[in-house]
Amino acid sequence: MAKKKEISTKEKSKISSKDKGKVTIEVVNIVVSTSLEHDVPLEKMAATLPNTEYNPEQFPGLVIRIKVPKTSALIFSSGKVVCTGARTLEAVDQSIVQIKKSLEKINVKITIDPVITVQNIVASGSVGMDLNLNTLAMKLDNTEYEPEQFPGLVYKLKEAKATFLLFSNGKIVCTGTKSEEQVHIALGMLIENLKKVVK
Repeated sequence: MAKKKEISTKEKSKISSKDKGKVTIEVVNIVVSTSLEHDVPLEKMAATLPNTEYNPEQFPGLVIRIKVPKTSALIFSSGKVVCTGARTLEAVDQSIVQIKKSLEKINVKITIDPVITVQNIVASGSVGMDLNLNTLAMKLDNTEYEPEQFPGLVYKLKEAKATFLLFSNGKIVCTGTKSEEQVHIALGMLIENLKKVVK
């Protein structure tokens, strides 16, 4: 038994060292908007449902927190909805179903299948290498780097309609894309551009 355990620990250390040079990216947040095409009585919703927040003096929308999948949505009295926190489009669909169920509790029946528009996808990952942000700020176009204010470098990749945050340890955050495919295309362009300037 002990021997078996030893092998798995060795394997683990091999895997983690392999990951160091690995390029990775995963979606961490999808922001979508949709319309329920139905007026929503926000005050009634806030008074009836426990997982809601509504302060019309501060903001015209109601916040509803959904436990499964873990997401939040802003609902406006016009029926417009902005949903955030989902990591997959399936989770987005499930969240919309949960919102419809919540509305049924206050006798608002949504009969349509709302058309969902992806507004923004946020993904995070790593380029698998350390980065000299000072060098990148000088050699890449469309960058912003103010290390006194923020440790990351902002790199706008206009061709991919994506903005990257780059950190010196190789960690990255990608925002501005509208599909997972776009995330991967943008990452490919980023790696190409980094290879040109990182010798």
